[in-house]
Amino acid sequence: MPTETFSFEHILAARERIGSRVHRTPVLTSQTLNARTGNEIFFKCENFQRGGSFKVRGGMSCLTSLSPAEQARGVVAFSSGNHAQGVAIAARDLGIKATIVMPHDAPRSKVEATAHYGAEVISYDRVREDREAIARELAETRGLVLVPPFDDFRIMAGQATAALELLEEVENLDVLLAPVGGGGLLSGCSVAAKQKNPRMHIYGVEAETANDTFLSFQKGERVTIPVPETIADGMRTQAPGELTFPVLQQHVEGILLVTEEEIRAAMRFFLYRMKILVEPTGAVATAALLAHKVPCSGKRIGIIISGGNVDADLVTTL
Repeated sequence: MPTETFSFEHILAARERIGSRVHRTPVLTSQTLNARTGNEIFFKCENFQRGGSFKVRGGMSCLTSLSPAEQARGVVAFSSGNHAQGVAIAARDLGIKATIVMPHDAPRSKVEATAHYGAEVISYDRVREDREAIARELAETRGLVLVPPFDDFRIMAGQATAALELLEEVENLDVLLAPVGGGGLLSGCSVAAKQKNPRMHIYGVEAETANDTFLSFQKGERVTIPVPETIADGMRTQAPGELTFPVLQQHVEGILLVTEEEIRAAMRFFLYRMKILVEPTGAVATAALLAHKVPCSGKRIGIIISGGNVDADLVTTL
C-alpha cells in the first residue's frame, strides 16, 4: 500500500505521459433526454475511444510509467474485456509483450479484440478460479509486471483524464455521474471534478445485482459479494478497491442502483434516439437518469459513457 495520497497531481502527470496516444473523445448532447429529465446533459463518449472504452487511458498511463527494464519483461493483466483491450493496445504501441487473463464467459467481441491487438489470452472460470491469483502466478513464474484493472494510482490517474477533458470542454457542471465497478474510473474522475469545482455533486451508478460499492458505502468499509450476475460485465467485481474506496468515500455523495431492464432501456435510448452503441456498463448512469433516480433537477450534468463494446447477440435482445 502506498503511503502517499492520490491527488490531482497524479492526474496531470498521467495526462503528460499519455499525450496524444489516446483519443480526445467527443461530448454529445440530447435534447430529448434534456426534456425528459429536466436537466442539461453532456455525455463524454468513451465508446469512441481506442479499444472502445476508457480503459486504454489507464493502461497507457501505467505502461508509460514503467522503466525500460520493466517494459522488456512484459506485462500481465486480468480483465473481463475492456481493461484487457486497453492494456493490449498500450502494450502494442509501446512494443511490450502482454498476457491477459480473461474469464471464459467474457464477451466474445472483447476476447477476439484483445487477441487481435497482439496479446496472449489465458482463459479461466470466474466462478471456480481467482483471476488475480492466476495473474500473480504468471507474473512470478514468467517475470511479468502486473497491471491491475483499477487499484493502482497510475490506473486511476489515467482514467481521470476522461473527466479532465469533459470539464475543460463543458464549464459549470453541477453533477457528474459515472459507472462504478472496482472504482478506478469514478475515483479518478471524482478527484478531477472536485479540483475543478469543489461544490460539484458526484454519484456512482451500479447494477442492483452488482452492488458491492453501494453496500460498502452503507457499511462504511469494503464489502465483498459473490460474483454478480448482470449484463453489465464491466461491473462484475466483487469489492471496490483498497485504494479506490477511500477516494470514493471522500468525494462521492452516493451510489445509485439500476435494474437490468433499466440498463437495457438506456441502451435502447442510445441506439435508437442518439444512434450510438453503448455497452451495458456504459449505460448505467443514463439508466439512473431515465428512471428518475438521480436526486436533481434543472442541473448541468456530465455523464461518462465508459464504453461501447457489445456482442451482436446482446444487441439483438434489446
